[in-house]
Amino acid sequence: MNIEVVDKVVEKIEAECEIILVSSSELNHKWIKDKDEFEKAGFKVKEDETLFLPGSARVYSTLTSFEPDDVRVSVANALKAIRKTNFKSAKIGLYTKKCPPINARALAEGIMLGSYSFERYKSETDKKSLETIIISTEDYNGNSYTFESTKKAVEEGVIIANATNCAKDVVNTTPYDMTPKKLANYAEKLAKELENVECFVGDEKFLKKEKMGAFLAVAKASVNKPRLIKLSYKPKDAKKRFVFVGKGLTYDSGGLSLKPSDYMVTMKSDKSGASAAIHIIKAASELKLPFEVHAIIGAAENMIGGNAYKPDDVLVARNGKTIEVRNTDAEGRLVLADCLDFAQDLKPDYLVDLATLTGACVVALGEYTTGVMGHSSELKHSISSSAKKSGELTGMLPFNKYLKKLLKSSIADISNIASSRYGGAITAGLFLDNFIKDEFKDKWLHLDIAGPAFIEKEWGYNQAGASGAGVRMCTYWLKDFAYKIKNVHKEVK
Repeated sequence: MNIEVVDKVVEKIEAECEIILVSSSELNHKWIKDKDEFEKAGFKVKEDETLFLPGSARVYSTLTSFEPDDVRVSVANALKAIRKTNFKSAKIGLYTKKCPPINARALAEGIMLGSYSFERYKSETDKKSLETIIISTEDYNGNSYTFESTKKAVEEGVIIANATNCAKDVVNTTPYDMTPKKLANYAEKLAKELENVECFVGDEKFLKKEKMGAFLAVAKASVNKPRLIKLSYKPKDAKKRFVFVGKGLTYDSGGLSLKPSDYMVTMKSDKSGASAAIHIIKAASELKLPFEVHAIIGAAENMIGGNAYKPDDVLVARNGKTIEVRNTDAEGRLVLADCLDFAQDLKPDYLVDLATLTGACVVALGEYTTGVMGHSSELKHSISSSAKKSGELTGMLPFNKYLKKLLKSSIADISNIASSRYGGAITAGLFLDNFIKDEFKDKWLHLDIAGPAFIEKEWGYNQAGASGAGVRMCTYWLKDFAYKIKNVHKEVK
């Protein structure tokens, strides 16, 4: 989708169709010209309602509030309403009550996210006539905003949403077409396209050299060998170092603790954390953020075979800790344990892992919400605040010493699953905590994206399938850090 910003009032912009957002508190603003048609068509200003009027070439979409995420949802709903028309262009103005650039960015994100589709495997693709959306610098009250600030905000929104959509593509791709090696090839190709980004790929020999026994065990039974992928964005005069670690199970059968067949469907989504980490790098580079940002990906397949790792095995992780395997379907935490230890060699100022780690997190928070865990309340609140701006939903899950005791093993340093079925998302986070060194405890965040990463139905501006969970949240978080640093420098001057 092509998005243009034009320094004209909406009325003066030429387009084949007009998109108008309607709030119950603003039913008489200047762009609403068909109010008498609302009642005839049964259009009510309530959540997720749209009205397309072919005669006047206008589409009305309800806006439940002027918060950025409601703007995203509203414009995405409008695009759905005109998806099958022959219109090639549409125009829209700004909708804001607080900060115009924020909602201009949200508008661009809603357009890009809402127009996404994944049709790689379809012999017949859906018709898409709409090519261009033109955004005016005028808002619904007749105020005009500067072209430069509006254009910059829209460009940022396009970058962030495009990175999210690329993450969706990777997650939606089948296990056959996105093996660990192919994911590594994708990362290498992406690095060549981005400014100040380098890629390193470690094969099985590298993992053995690094003594990543937990990671290697998970990958043993697959014909597709594992890869450690390291993407690094290094701008000049970087202010801080962020490291994102992504779970990259390109497919997870459950191993010898085999999943029921129904639960194997959608397991291509177990690489969602990896895809998020990769595309956070993409967004950071294209936004030219003033930080050194790394993505560490543990890419593997968890399969079955005569040489598969087994319940009762004891593994030795990179940091020397021994792990009793009691369930081979608790494999993501084993891969992450070694990758987190590796990531700490980079001496990060902030360390974040993203993983579709537990079904328990979905039970606790629902399908749409990411579980946030860690030791620092300040850090957890900061990423949750940024997530809210981005439109991603988060819920904090608390660590406690009693749940930690459930991971005790009688024959090893730790068990890979808890002795109780309750609090599974938290005990998984506490397992990872065993591989975080003391100096990084308050710099580490664990994001369990099992809920929102892949849902088999549409929600908001998300299509059925992958949502790119984590990309927008973490990119907004990085942007908020950049804003703080910029303001501190202003105060010093």
